[in-house]
Amino acid sequence: MDRNAQIRGAQERVIAVYREKPEAAFSSVRASAQVGEGLTCRFRQGHHEAVMDMSKVIGGDEKGPTPGFFIRAGLAGCIAIGIKLTAAREGVAIDTIDVDVEMDFDDGAMFGVGSNTAAPLETRFKITLQSSAPWEEVTAMVDRALAADPYFLALRDAQSVSARVVRGKA
Repeated sequence: MDRNAQIRGAQERVIAVYREKPEAAFSSVRASAQVGEGLTCRFRQGHHEAVMDMSKVIGGDEKGPTPGFFIRAGLAGCIAIGIKLTAAREGVAIDTIDVDVEMDFDDGAMFGVGSNTAAPLETRFKITLQSSAPWEEVTAMVDRALAADPYFLALRDAQSVSARVVRGKA
């Protein structure tokens, strides 16, 4: 069995469960980040851990990539994998997918300098695909993949976001 058939079969099994038990499709993910002395941050989710830090220019120790690195990696990876999942499910032949992401910032806004928001000012994705399928079929499939991509949509669409501050134990 080829790899795309395996991927399609796995998705079909999950889809069948969600159709039979729609409540099984709802999930929450818990993760935590901790910063002690300095700016080095340890992030944990399940059995996985990542280390982030900031550049020395703003007081970090450069012990890991910045949080923005992981955001961009997650966005590009989610889009690339989401397209590959959709292509496998729909039987569209895709050889390779490359996703480039560019984000523009006003870095001063992070420090309260200027009138811009600290949020990205603009985000652009360039999706390069190699495929023997008809191009119209490929681009229509990509549109469907992006319309179902959680993190592309989280960046593109407004959502409810909240933060709660609680006192820790001394």
